[in-house]
Amino acid sequence: MAFQRLQFRPGVVRDQTNYTGEGGWWDGDKVRFFSGYPQKLGGWKEYTANTLIGTCRQMWGWITTFSDNFLGLGTNAKVYIEAGGNLSDITPYADISVAGAVTFSATAGSATITVTDATVSASAGNYVTISGALGLGGNITAAVLNQNYKIATVVSGTEYTIEAKSPTTGLPVLATSVDASTNIFTANVSDVITFTTYTPVLDDVLYVSTTSALPSPLVINTKYYVIAPAGSTCELSLTVGGAAIDITTTGTGIQSAQGAGAFGSYEIDVGDIGGTFGYGWGVGGWSRGGWGSGTINPVALPQRDWWFDNFNNDLIMNIRNEGIYYWERGTDPDADLSLAERAISLQDLATVNGFDPDLCPFQAMQILISQNDKHLIAFGATEYGETTADKFNPLLIRWANQNEPSNWLVSASTSAGFLAVSRGSRIIRAVATRQEILVFTDTHLYTLQFTGTTDVFALQEYADNISILSGRGVATVNNITYWMGRDKFYSYSGRVDTLPTTLRNYVFNDMNFDQAEQIISGTNEGFNEVWWMYPSLNSQTNDKYVIYNHLEKIWYYGNIERTAWLDSPLRDHPQAVHTDFDTQIGTILNHEDGIDADGLPMESYIQSNDFDINEGDKFTLIRRIIPDVSFDNSTAAAPEVTFTMRSRNFPGSSFASNVDDSASVISASVDTFTEQIFIRARARQLALKISSDGLGTQWALGTPRLDGRTDGER
Repeated sequence: MAFQRLQFRPGVVRDQTNYTGEGGWWDGDKVRFFSGYPQKLGGWKEYTANTLIGTCRQMWGWITTFSDNFLGLGTNAKVYIEAGGNLSDITPYADISVAGAVTFSATAGSATITVTDATVSASAGNYVTISGALGLGGNITAAVLNQNYKIATVVSGTEYTIEAKSPTTGLPVLATSVDASTNIFTANVSDVITFTTYTPVLDDVLYVSTTSALPSPLVINTKYYVIAPAGSTCELSLTVGGAAIDITTTGTGIQSAQGAGAFGSYEIDVGDIGGTFGYGWGVGGWSRGGWGSGTINPVALPQRDWWFDNFNNDLIMNIRNEGIYYWERGTDPDADLSLAERAISLQDLATVNGFDPDLCPFQAMQILISQNDKHLIAFGATEYGETTADKFNPLLIRWANQNEPSNWLVSASTSAGFLAVSRGSRIIRAVATRQEILVFTDTHLYTLQFTGTTDVFALQEYADNISILSGRGVATVNNITYWMGRDKFYSYSGRVDTLPTTLRNYVFNDMNFDQAEQIISGTNEGFNEVWWMYPSLNSQTNDKYVIYNHLEKIWYYGNIERTAWLDSPLRDHPQAVHTDFDTQIGTILNHEDGIDADGLPMESYIQSNDFDINEGDKFTLIRRIIPDVSFDNSTAAAPEVTFTMRSRNFPGSSFASNVDDSASVISASVDTFTEQIFIRARARQLALKISSDGLGTQWALGTPRLDGRTDGER
C-alpha cells in the first residue's frame, strides 16, 4: 500500500469514545499545539532564590513613575513586594506594643525564647517583629532578637515563645548560660554598682528592673551607660562618659541587657491555606440531631485571598471579606525607603489625610480601581457609616471620592456613593475590562459603567442563570472574558456564551469542588492560551491544568501544581508560584523559560485516538514508520523521544489502562538521525504515543507516515 500519512486534528478530545475521536488526540501532558501540531510545553526556572512564607494566591504587577517594576504577592501569611528579585515584607501590623513592654528569658542550650508582653495578646502561628532589643549577653544578640518571628506557642495571656534564629542563615541559635542568667546587682550610697555575673564594659548600655527595692534614683526602663568599670563593679551615667548618678539609697535590682526599649509589632492574623465549608459533624451541641448528622448552621472557613490594584504608584489591597490596606510608594526616587514600610489600614490612611475613618468600608469582598476615572471601589462591603461585621452586605458596591481613596464621605461635594446588586446572594468577582467592570454574583452577571453624571456609576444586568466556580477562575484576553462555571466554561464579548469544549466531562468529573476556591486562571499570550489550574477529585490543592487556545479554538490539559499565575507584558515571562504545602514555602517561577522543569527533566507526552489502518476492514502488516520530529531548541547533545505504537483489531482501552495488552505495544527511540523505524505488527487499528523524559529535550511533531501491506480479512 502507499504510505499512510498520520495527520491528526489539533486539540485533545475526551468527551466521546476513543474510537469516535479517530483522527484526533486522546490524552497528553505538558504538550501544547502550535499552528495545529503538538509540541512540548516550554519549561520553567526559579526566578529568585528568595522565597515566600505561606500559600500565594495573588500576584499583581505594575510599573511606577520612578520606573520601579514591582510585583505584589499575597499569601495566607504575608504580603510582599518583589523588585529585582528581592522580597520586601509589607504585611500590615494589627497592633504595636509600647516601648519597653517586651522582655525575654532563655534556657541554656535551647533556641526557645520566652517573650513577655503585657500590652498585646499574641496568637500562635502569627508573626511579630521585635525591635529595640539589645540582646541577652551571649549568643542571643540584638541582631538575633530584632527580627521577624513566627509565634511558636502561647504560654499565657502575656507570654509566648519564639525560636531564635540567625539573621543571615535562618538556622537556630542556641542560648548560652550567659543568655539564661539573671544578673543581680547591688548598689550603695558611694554610687558603686556591684554585679553577680555581669562584667561591665565602658559605655555599655544597660537597663534595670527591680527585685524588691531598686536603689534610688534608678528608674525601671531607663537607659544607662557604664562608666568607671572595675571588675564586677561600675558606676552609671545617663549619658556616654557623663557624670555618675548619685545613688542615695542602697538596694538591689536586675541588669537587663535586652533593652527597656524593646517592643513588638504584631502582624494581622494568618489566614487559612484552603477553604472549608459545610455542615460539619460534631459542630455545635453534643448529640444535637441524629448521630453523625451535620449542624443546622453551616461552617465556613474561607481560604485567605488577597485582591490587589494600584492607585498610581501605590498599592491598594484587601483580604476577601475583610479589611482594606494601603501601601504608599512615596516620592523618594529610592524605593528602598518605601519598601521598608508596612501597609496600613484604610482607616489609618483616612485619619492621616484628615477624613473620617468610620466612613471607610471595614470589610470588602474585593477592591478595584476604576482606572479611567480613579475611583476606589469596594465590591461587597459594610454598609455606609457602619463599622461592625454584622453590617457587611455581600451585594453592596461602594466607591470613594474621585482621586481620594480614603475619602468615603457621600455628599454633594464628593463623588463617593454606593448602590446594591439586586440578584444573587453575594458578589464573587469584579473584573475591569476596557469599557466596563464586570460584576459576577453567584447567579448573575452585571456590568458597572462610569457615567460621569451625579449618579457616578450605573449598573446593568447582563445575564442570569450563570455560574462562576471561583473568583480567580476568570481571565480576559483580546476584550473577551473567559471563566469557569460549575459545570461548563463561559465567555463574554458583549454577550454571554457557553464556550464549547471537548473536555467538559473530563474536567468537571475529576474536580474537588470543596476546594474550588483555589482555582486560578490566567493567560499565556505568547501562545494564545487561557489557563485554568484546579484541584482534581482526590487532591486538596491545584494539581491539574486545562488550556483553551483562543486562536485555534482547541483544548488540551495536563498536570501541574501552581497556586498563583500572572502573565504580564511588564515581565519577560509569565510568572507563577509553586508552594510546598509541607513547609509552606513558595517559589516564584518564570514560565516559558528554558525547556526543563527548573533544572529537572520535564516529562511530556501525547497519545492519539485509535485510528483505522486504511479503511480498517482488512488486516495490515505494518513494516515501518517514517517519523517526523523536530528537536529545535534542544540543549541535550542527543535529544530523543519515544514512539509507542499499539496495534489492535477492535476498539478498546488506552495505553495506560490496558496492562494485559502489553504484548502488542511497540516502542522505539527516535532522535535527530532516525530516518525510519522498522516494526512488525498485524492489525486493523493503531494508536500512537510520543513521549519524552530527558533533560534538555524539546520536540515538535510533524506528520509521520506508516508503511505496510494488506494482509487479508482474518
